Amino acid sequence: MRRRASVVAVVVTVSFAVPVSAGTATAEVDAGKAEIFATNETSNSFDPNDPALRTRLVKFAHQVDEIIRDNGGRPRGSTLLNGTFWSSDLKKADYERSREFHIGRVDAAEVRDIAHKVATRFHQQSVLSFQYLPRRSAQVNAILVQVPGVDFQRLHDAIEADPTLGERLGGGSVTLNGRLIEAGALGDLPLIKQLVRAAGGDWSRATIRYGAWAFVS
Repeated sequence: MRRRASVVAVVVTVSFAVPVSAGTATAEVDAGKAEIFATNETSNSFDPNDPALRTRLVKFAHQVDEIIRDNGGRPRGSTLLNGTFWSSDLKKADYERSREFHIGRVDAAEVRDIAHKVATRFHQQSVLSFQYLPRRSAQVNAILVQVPGVDFQRLHDAIEADPTLGERLGGGSVTLNGRLIEAGALGDLPLIKQLVRAAGGDWSRATIRYGAWAFVS
């Protein structure tokens, strides 16, 4: 998941059950749990038939697990993702393979350190961190939305068809079983709803979590 080319997204979990809007759901999360959305790609692909988009990133997964383990975290496996991200220069959306890494027993400082090392080793431009917080916390400035039942190609086409969505949201990712993952600022909620519907998703099935995000170089 990224807002700019070659971004690694990080999700840090703390122990709160986060309230959500009507028609959405959430679950209590454990202290010390984190997610890192990462890729080793450094170039854009605009061909949906590019063989690179069929890679399962197995070696990359082992490499990131080693970084996690060497820097205080406990790797808990990873999930393969299809991502699509907007190019402001070319005015179109690309295709990208990435993985969501599940990490246990880390604090926020350790996750930032892990993310920095992943970004540096794999030549990523910046890192997006998202730390879960109570919805009413004064530090909340962002949301993380997940919606099941979304087709990846429809997500790509929805972003490419609407430059506003591309410029404001940057892109999004979908798991191989069709779960959309979208991060945005609090003010982006209407655009995220618009994107979900344009991609054929059911907003009533969305899960929204609140927190603080930052791009880390």
